[in-house]
Amino acid sequence: MYMPTSFNPAAVGEGDLMKVSGLHRMQFTGIEGAPMSTYFNFHSAFVLGKTRHGAGVRFLNDSYGLWSNQSFFGQYAYRQKLGKGYLAIGLEAGLVNIKFSGDSVNLDDLEATGSEYHIGSDPSIPAGEASGMKFDLGAGVYYSTARWYAGASYSHIMRPKVELMTQTGTENEIYLRVLGTLYAMGGYKFRIKNTDFSLSPSAMLMTDFRSWNVDIALMCGYKDRFRWGLNYRVMDGMGFLLVAEIVCGVDIGYIYELPTS
Repeated sequence: MYMPTSFNPAAVGEGDLMKVSGLHRMQFTGIEGAPMSTYFNFHSAFVLGKTRHGAGVRFLNDSYGLWSNQSFFGQYAYRQKLGKGYLAIGLEAGLVNIKFSGDSVNLDDLEATGSEYHIGSDPSIPAGEASGMKFDLGAGVYYSTARWYAGASYSHIMRPKVELMTQTGTENEIYLRVLGTLYAMGGYKFRIKNTDFSLSPSAMLMTDFRSWNVDIALMCGYKDRFRWGLNYRVMDGMGFLLVAEIVCGVDIGYIYELPTS
């Protein structure tokens, strides 16, 4: 809920200030090759004549086992005043790069079995690092006011087929089809009367039309400086969140997740 531009380009330029955000996620800590994700985003609103716009960039680095995925996108949104808020239409364009560490594949245990069907090599597995890069697009719509927001977006419109090449330029029979993903999200902020507290429920649906997931969160805030709450990912996990404003305009947060699947 604090980083909507990570999945919806129409959210860039929300508010009147430049925004910089970053996130680092570690899953299954203590297990070798466990997934790790790093996300960074910068965006800002600007005015051309009498029209309002937003622009920014985002970067994602995912690593999981022998695979890694880096993506870099430029984002733009046109923002139109509507009622008490702004309706935005956004587009992002960039590159998706996927790598496979073939030199880390271990087949020695198979050869040690002594079976004639198990050998210590496989011609379909790259001997070294193999990677591929493709152009990609994303689009979204986003409406926000001081109290609530809602939006929908679709990433990987091009559904790029990334063919992996070794560093020597040798093509392998390994490729990945990056599936498009639909996101639908929304949230609201309730002020508790005669207090400095607030409640902020939010939810997001994600689906690539083969599988789906839903995130539900409820945050409690105090003077808009301290926030804490719970996050639940249906059939997957539950998280405990803490967010605090350490100096004016600078927030730091932490979430600890427990698997429920």
